[in-house]
Amino acid sequence: MSPTSSTLDHEKPEAVFPQVFEYVEPTRSPLTPDVEYAPSIDEPANVEERRERRGESVWRVLNERQINMIAFSGTIGNGLFLGCGHSLAVAGPGGAVLSYVLMGTVISAVISCLGEMTALMPVNAPVMEFPRRFLDRGVGFAVGWVYWFAYAILAADELVAVSNTVKFRYDDRNIPGIPNGKTYLNWEVGNNVDNAVWISLFLVIVVTINMLPVKVFGQLEYIFGTIKLTFISMLIVMMLILDAMKPRADAYYTETLGTKYWNQPYQFFNNDYVVSDEDGNFQRNIMGTLGTFFGMWTTIIHVIFSYVGMDIIAATAAESKALGDAESMKMGARKINLRIVTLYTLAMLTASFVVPRDHPFINGQGQSVGSSSVFIIAVVEAGIPQAAHFFNAIFVFSSFTCAINSMYVASRVLYTLALQDQTGPEFITKRLRACRSGVPIRAVLATGAIMLIAYMGRTGSPGERLSELASNCTVSCLIVYVAICATYLSFFQTLEEVKLYGNASEAQAAMYDRNHPRYPYKSHGQWLKACYGMVSCMILLIFNGVGPFLESPFDTRRFIASYIGIPVFILLVLGYKIRKHGFKINQWGPERSNDLRNTIQASSEKRKGRLEFLDNGFTRENIRTFGDWIWVWMK
Repeated sequence: MSPTSSTLDHEKPEAVFPQVFEYVEPTRSPLTPDVEYAPSIDEPANVEERRERRGESVWRVLNERQINMIAFSGTIGNGLFLGCGHSLAVAGPGGAVLSYVLMGTVISAVISCLGEMTALMPVNAPVMEFPRRFLDRGVGFAVGWVYWFAYAILAADELVAVSNTVKFRYDDRNIPGIPNGKTYLNWEVGNNVDNAVWISLFLVIVVTINMLPVKVFGQLEYIFGTIKLTFISMLIVMMLILDAMKPRADAYYTETLGTKYWNQPYQFFNNDYVVSDEDGNFQRNIMGTLGTFFGMWTTIIHVIFSYVGMDIIAATAAESKALGDAESMKMGARKINLRIVTLYTLAMLTASFVVPRDHPFINGQGQSVGSSSVFIIAVVEAGIPQAAHFFNAIFVFSSFTCAINSMYVASRVLYTLALQDQTGPEFITKRLRACRSGVPIRAVLATGAIMLIAYMGRTGSPGERLSELASNCTVSCLIVYVAICATYLSFFQTLEEVKLYGNASEAQAAMYDRNHPRYPYKSHGQWLKACYGMVSCMILLIFNGVGPFLESPFDTRRFIASYIGIPVFILLVLGYKIRKHGFKINQWGPERSNDLRNTIQASSEKRKGRLEFLDNGFTRENIRTFGDWIWVWMK
């Protein structure tokens, strides 16, 4: 059985030095057979699959390929397909690509921090658990609630995106700046039905899928992720072909595009930053170097939203049957970094070759959200308007599946908060912990209730409401990312202190040695990456709301959307301290255990994902080794 809630780490007295001990699971006394033990987030690394039909435990049934694809599918959404046009228009082709690369390095640094800690200590809910252990219990509590809220809002945002994307209309006839415009496309059903109907329909579907047994959910997500991976790969190849091929007879242009939209008069960066009010009305231009800076900065802030979701790779730990496989977490973290950053950068790069940054539809004149997608503009102007409908359908599908993933993460975070007795009164907490067929049904329904905020999206311009929800989610995720990087630095220091204090056995000390060949996941210079990720996310967090300051009059609503997450986080930390210590401020210092619990090692010094040929020359064994290596990175 799992330990009682009283033995959870958040109830332990503060420890100054690292706590090194083996996990011993308490046993049920034969004299008290009716005592019920609450589930724990700190469980042994290797746990048998549990299949209780009813109870307070999720099922460990997801395999490695499903976990990898859940994280991939949860990241690929409207941030890329519908948002890269805005990046191209504001920053220019080179600036847009550079923004995706720079933010890719920041998010990769964060995921590497999370991946290393989770690979060494495969606990449930690592995003919440590690700050609680290595920073402060109050910070861990606040991170948990902010993390839940971020993904609940993200799920609502994706539903708004679905309802807006369904309303597809593309009409470039008589549009200034499109001299050869001749295309009219319209989804009548989508445009004739109120947004609230679409939000309601897809909300019901999203909640229903999240209530399926997690094994079925995982298989569906694998299919969804495979479709997305295939589509985005096809998209990159298609954009490259459209750029290099001789134009079709009915294309809008007569010469091969090549690097035309990177050359004069377009340039690498856009040095003309346009300030508009909340309704999209022009106010003023900021030119020159300052215009380039503001264009790059606002684009980087915008790009952050595209990368949200990569941390899902660790959020599935509670339901992974490979939880104790250090290689599985290592490969998962590295794959998601490589796949997402590479595909996003290539998609932005190839799209920038076929659509100019001054195209009217990506500068606010599009009739629908879908019409502002660079990929739809590219195929229409290449003389393939039929593909636009297919692309928009995939965009709807992509946003819909992202909503499924986001709700999954939010519901599991809420469930874990309930396991920690941090969801309020016992009668609420007990219900949020309850699972049926391994699914925390009530946590799913509670998250679904928060997602009703998506109905905000039925009023106002589509881009306006979408932007406000995205800003709120971005701020919440930046707070979590700062906490992850700060946690890693404390974790790194704890590993060093274990060597100094010598309170670990020789076998245990080997587990904490990052230079040991069987240390689960080591990224060279990781503490520098953690500093880079933390400082970058803090700067982005502080200055993410620069837009409202440039507008006249000051846009109060956008400012609140950009910064509301910061005071909420601070209030959560203070609320935890006050509830536990009252107003005895001298007792509000860092409360952490620094314990290294359930640490594991790789099963072999021969590491998964590393190409090592056994023979010399071109042999059958070497070919098989190479094939296995390719499959490990592809699956």
